[in-house]
Amino acid sequence: MTSLATNPDERALLQAAFQSFDEAAHTLQQSYSALTARVEEMDAELAQSNDALRRQLVDNEAMRVRLDGILESLSTGVVVVDECGVITRSNRAAEQLLGASDVELRNHRIPEVLAERGLTVSDRPQRIGQSVVSISQVPLRNDSGDDSGQLVLLQDITRVYQLEEQLQRKDRLAAMGELIGRIAHEIRNPLGSVELFASLLQRDLDAHEPTQRYAQQISQAVRLMDGLLANLLLYMRPVHLTRAWHDTESLLSDSIELAAHAIAKVPVNIRMDISREVPLLWCHDGQLKQVVVNLVVNAVQAMPNGGELGISLSQEPLQTLGSPAVRLTVRDSGMGIDPAHRSRLFDPFFTTKDEGTGLGLAIVHSIVDAHHGRIDVESTVGQGTACSIILPHPSVAGDVSAKTGPGCEDCDVNDAERSAGEIVLMEDSSYE
Repeated sequence: MTSLATNPDERALLQAAFQSFDEAAHTLQQSYSALTARVEEMDAELAQSNDALRRQLVDNEAMRVRLDGILESLSTGVVVVDECGVITRSNRAAEQLLGASDVELRNHRIPEVLAERGLTVSDRPQRIGQSVVSISQVPLRNDSGDDSGQLVLLQDITRVYQLEEQLQRKDRLAAMGELIGRIAHEIRNPLGSVELFASLLQRDLDAHEPTQRYAQQISQAVRLMDGLLANLLLYMRPVHLTRAWHDTESLLSDSIELAAHAIAKVPVNIRMDISREVPLLWCHDGQLKQVVVNLVVNAVQAMPNGGELGISLSQEPLQTLGSPAVRLTVRDSGMGIDPAHRSRLFDPFFTTKDEGTGLGLAIVHSIVDAHHGRIDVESTVGQGTACSIILPHPSVAGDVSAKTGPGCEDCDVNDAERSAGEIVLMEDSSYE
């Protein structure tokens, strides 16, 4: 040890070695500090990137939820199919129109799904259940503009189709009505003379003479024809309404009694469901009874072997007529309506019965139209028919038991008597 410590050369070497070690250690410390700083900087950058990615994921999820909400809120049915025509997604409107859930529709080819329901991609109106739809197809493109499938759009045009039918019916009935009115008046005038002379002849003939029976038959035939002409003129006459508030239960009960002659012929179970929220109806009571009687008679005749007759009354959503309204529905469990006859239900002289002239529902339509209401018919062959009358129902100021509303006049005795007479003129026509 003494010799090592005293050797100047060796001491210098040792000092140089320690100095090199210190410099290396210092360099290493600097490198470590720089590396630590860089790691901290990278951690901060990574945290920022993670936050940005997290925010983007949240925004994307919110956008996905919003787009799903928009898709499900559409009244148009949307079916997404891939390049092979296989369904990958459908919204709620499409599920309702096609009668299947999204899970049931997926992985099925859209042409087969449509064909099973008697549908095809076409702009022409097609009936599916109680709805009328038009079906179109548009390409689905990705961000690059390349085709990535198809969108099949099912547009529910039921209301538009009904409005077009109503417009066509009004044009058709206007032309027909003018001709009917002229013919009815021309026939009724000489018919009165025939009935008068037949009555005089019947009075002058002996009761036991065979010719008196002929005179009686002439009188009966003339009265039947006069009843037909009276119905024609009733249909053609402009309907002038004096509306007021009428008790709902009394009005419907009276209508059931007036239709008792038809109800008694078959075993019918009557169910009435009247909402407590509609204690009164804003209408002309005599003419609305006429409407209900005819619908009830039609419903009973549609069930020759008996069945269930339902009468319901409830409030209707504001958007139906654009104002407060109520829905009065007469439902049967009968044979249903042939789809080929639906567009002609309210045409005068249209009937599928051996008897009757087909004026009943035409008069009903005229009365409902005069009330500024509308008629909706839903029917399934073999299951039954529901005929709904949607009527305006203005709010009642003050006491809801009042029989009159703002701006209305009380129905006088002559009005009531005339209404009762009109009900007698109603025929037993059937829509089946």
